[in-house]
Amino acid sequence: MAVAAAVVAPPMDRSALIVMRHDLRAVLGVLMIVAMVTAAVGAPLLTSYDPTSIDLGQQLMRPSSAHWFGTDIQGRDVFARLLFGARISLSVGLGAQAIALLVGGTLGLVSGFYGRWVDELVMRVADVTLAFPTLLLLIAMVAAFQPSLTVVTMTIGIVGWAGVARLVRGQVMVVRGLEYVQAARALGGTDVRILARHVLPAVTAPLVIVGTLGIAAAIMAESSLSFLGLGVQPPTPSWGGMIADARDLSQLRRAPWTSLAPGLTIGCAVLAFNLLGDALRDATDPRQLTRRLARRADP
Repeated sequence: MAVAAAVVAPPMDRSALIVMRHDLRAVLGVLMIVAMVTAAVGAPLLTSYDPTSIDLGQQLMRPSSAHWFGTDIQGRDVFARLLFGARISLSVGLGAQAIALLVGGTLGLVSGFYGRWVDELVMRVADVTLAFPTLLLLIAMVAAFQPSLTVVTMTIGIVGWAGVARLVRGQVMVVRGLEYVQAARALGGTDVRILARHVLPAVTAPLVIVGTLGIAAAIMAESSLSFLGLGVQPPTPSWGGMIADARDLSQLRRAPWTSLAPGLTIGCAVLAFNLLGDALRDATDPRQLTRRLARRADP
């Protein structure tokens, strides 16, 4: 999951938040994310069906008032499985990106701040990680262990650290040469203090943007692994696993809702986080921010 390099962005402030409040992408993305989180948390209250309960007498029933999104090949309610599957996708997305930000952010800070052999070592390891196709590397790592929620989350997070480290390194290499950082060093500030109080705040905004976009990528990665049978194992519902269960051609013709519903749900989840990430990126861009505030101030 390579992350493109970016110019140093200012920390998120009130002006950026004001711009985001009037950005349709941010509003729509936040509303969609809130809706998904609410559905995941309140899943037991939103449906009376057990997502793992098999009822062969209810196979491939069409969407109706009893089953809003129909049933699958084993008679399980598709809507219930979507709700409980949201817990898996969101937890993997958030957990994996937290790992990627922690590992990649820490190594990027150290690499960009100290340079020399530390920078060379970290960047060469990052190059090796990025040299492998992401999905193939994920498959290899997950296949080496017993597939589970923990394994999938940690694997996606570990694979995603390299792009984060590259971005943070580039930001830190610019910030460490600024006058206020040099002044803090001249006044006797320790490396830890300088990193925590002066360097880290300058890279917070890019980290938030990368983290938001990375959640969408992690959700896609988890769905891909589940589709291949290397994600969360049955009978636990997952969006990718639901598509895998419905990939039979005859079932696609007879009951397209069994694959269409989880596919659209994945698309909406990825779209929501991408919309929010794009809005955050524009809101913290100094040129975009100045232009939008000037336009709003112009009568």
